[in-house]
Amino acid sequence: MKIVLQRCKQGKVMIDGETAGRIGKGFVLLVGITHEDTEKEAEWLADKIVNLRIFEDEAGKMNRSLKDVAGAILSVSQFTLYADCSKGRRPSFVEAARPDWARELYDQFNEMLRNKGIHVETGIFGAMMEVDLINDGPVTLILEKKHNG
Repeated sequence: MKIVLQRCKQGKVMIDGETAGRIGKGFVLLVGITHEDTEKEAEWLADKIVNLRIFEDEAGKMNRSLKDVAGAILSVSQFTLYADCSKGRRPSFVEAARPDWARELYDQFNEMLRNKGIHVETGIFGAMMEVDLINDGPVTLILEKKHNG
């Protein structure tokens, strides 16, 4: 699994002009799933994300987690994170998981985040979405957990 995490002051996802999900302070996650990913990778990333200390404390140091600041998550499925642009001019998406498996693992990942006490909003899997956010910092991290067999 590969995730682009952006710390935000607010975020929302819109589909056909309608708001599908909206959060205040927290993280916007772009979530990519490859065909080898399992619940193990999803659980590792969920735990990592809710406990990452990337919010500032009273001294201005990145020392507080999403849990510490009562932040929320806006999770957006993003198969294009597994695009291979090394050949030609059109990306190949053969490393992205099949939609049926990706949707199931994406839903499980979001539920894992909720089970850790985090409010999670989402877009709609497979839909054309517009993601709007105010990146706080800016702080953007790329997290990846590969399947180890």
